[in-house]
Amino acid sequence: MGGEDYYLELCERPVQFEKANPVNCVFFDEANKQVFAVRSGGATGVVVKGPDDRNPISFRMDDRGEVKCIKFSLENKILAVQRTSKTVDFCNFIPDNSQLEYTQECKTKNANILGFCWTSSTEIVFITDQGIEFYQVLPEKRSLKLLKSHNINVNWYMYCPESAVILLSTTVLENVLQPFYFRAGTMSKLPKFEIELPAAPKSSKLSLSERDIAMATIYGQLYVLFLRHHSRTSNSAGAEVVLYHLPREGACKKMHILKLNRTGKFALNVVDNLVVVHHQDTETSVIFDIKLRGEFDGTVTFHHPVLPARSIQPYQIPVAGPAAVTSQSPVPCKLYSSSWIVFQPDIIISASQGYLWNLQVKLQPIVNLLPDKGRLMDFLLQRKECKTVILSVCSQMLTESDRATLPVIATVFDKLNHEYKKYLDAEQSYTMAVEAGQSRSNPPLKRPVRTQAVVDQSDVYTHVLSPFVENKEMPHKFVIAVLMEYIRSLNQFQITVQHYLHELVIKTLVQHNLFYMLHQFLQYHVLSDSKPLACLLLSLESLYPPAHQLSLDMLKRLSTANDEIVEVLLSKHQVLAALRFIRGIGGHDNISARKFLDAAKQTDDVMLFYTIFRFFEQRNQRLRGNPNFTPGEHCEEHVAFFKQVFGEQALMRPTTF
Repeated sequence: MGGEDYYLELCERPVQFEKANPVNCVFFDEANKQVFAVRSGGATGVVVKGPDDRNPISFRMDDRGEVKCIKFSLENKILAVQRTSKTVDFCNFIPDNSQLEYTQECKTKNANILGFCWTSSTEIVFITDQGIEFYQVLPEKRSLKLLKSHNINVNWYMYCPESAVILLSTTVLENVLQPFYFRAGTMSKLPKFEIELPAAPKSSKLSLSERDIAMATIYGQLYVLFLRHHSRTSNSAGAEVVLYHLPREGACKKMHILKLNRTGKFALNVVDNLVVVHHQDTETSVIFDIKLRGEFDGTVTFHHPVLPARSIQPYQIPVAGPAAVTSQSPVPCKLYSSSWIVFQPDIIISASQGYLWNLQVKLQPIVNLLPDKGRLMDFLLQRKECKTVILSVCSQMLTESDRATLPVIATVFDKLNHEYKKYLDAEQSYTMAVEAGQSRSNPPLKRPVRTQAVVDQSDVYTHVLSPFVENKEMPHKFVIAVLMEYIRSLNQFQITVQHYLHELVIKTLVQHNLFYMLHQFLQYHVLSDSKPLACLLLSLESLYPPAHQLSLDMLKRLSTANDEIVEVLLSKHQVLAALRFIRGIGGHDNISARKFLDAAKQTDDVMLFYTIFRFFEQRNQRLRGNPNFTPGEHCEEHVAFFKQVFGEQALMRPTTF
């Protein structure tokens, strides 16, 4: 299996910490994503490391018994440590505040604290076996104030810091889950829901294990993921992951079932809105995308892995130490080790090796593993870093070796333009709302975010179509068909086609002398009218005489002012075309000779300059009976230039009758 086949990898720069051993205990805080290495209960030091801060926090604390749980509040302002089942100790890390510890006992009599969660820099929740207690910490007073509490029998709990939701497991079977939501000093109770356990043999008592539950945000929605080791239907072999959608309002609903088709030990991560399921026995992982079409049975959608199972890319542990020592070869890391612990959304920790990694998805290898281009596009368009891969897929499907059929190419273009149009519409709605003065509305208007899934015309033109047209090996019929397919797709989504795409089509047609086709495209308005396009047509007159009239018709349809047309042509160095145009509309007696001579001189084409100069000499002769320019025309420098290049004898002599 080649290296290009792995679609999952561990991040290059893991967080390193002291390995867990009898003296050093390791804790992980899911809210701050920090690892705590506590030596000898803190007496010989505590080192705190997070993925973002390369400067660890180090401090000592008195060894007052075994540490059960240790976490900083958000922004590392206050440290909380649980050593007993009744109390939590606090210590301020705010400058100018007292460093003395203070303690809070849980309010409920005979209750045991299972753990605690910080919901802000000064708000904390105690979870006991008899309920939940929500406190505000007052660091300057070194005390806590109870904001709200709720009594309920608790087996275990889970916290999702991204959505500030705590899930409590209740009842004997542990499968009734009670969610609470925290926000700015308030605690809201959400509707409780039941996790359906698989049918169990009469003798065994099956309960819901904390190990088989995870909470994660997928596509902006909070889900509870339940790893069901045996399907509820006895005819289906293998485990499955059941996704329950937990909305802010309304009841929790079972929405998706991910079919694993295997049994054994599993672990779950969520990366880039993909559910990753690791399988320890085979040391492989699979990914699921709930946005891709699955099989809907009327209530839930069933999904199969997007890709074949693959291992995480082999990882070398760099050897630390002085330069002399690091010449040793790096040590291969044992993947899928039994000492691995996974945390949501994308964290893998090896306590025995002292590493914390973020799991990442590699998109490029997926291109070759998903042959269905339509499905591949659906998948890629939902990923964060997708643009370069999408453009490479588009280029690849137009190459000689991997050439896709036109219907497939059309599907890909339509999927790209569907996303592009969504963004353009959102941008337009936002602009209109701002112009209408709704910018101070409630909730405040947010400018639409341009994600990498927005692949616009300039992207496709620059990275896909231009290089494709340059390829001389390609049959020209296929080239034109592809260009027209992209334009058709843009038109279908009512996106204004940029003139450079039309120019690309025209240049390709001209290159292959397909003037009849060009004429048809213009006649039936397959190519939209635009000034740049009209100028291009004017410049083609020498190759295809009817192009002149086609161009003028287009400019008239655009109701362009005649002098503006002349300006556009001169700016494109189409001096003869400009002159022919002005003669065609009978305005050549009133134009400025100097303007045309300036433009002709700029082209560095002396014969063109000669032609234009001679034209105006003849005009002067016809209008005034003398070919010479009058002082008011300011053409002295051009006369001098003409003499210098062609000699004085080349000037026209006045004709006498």
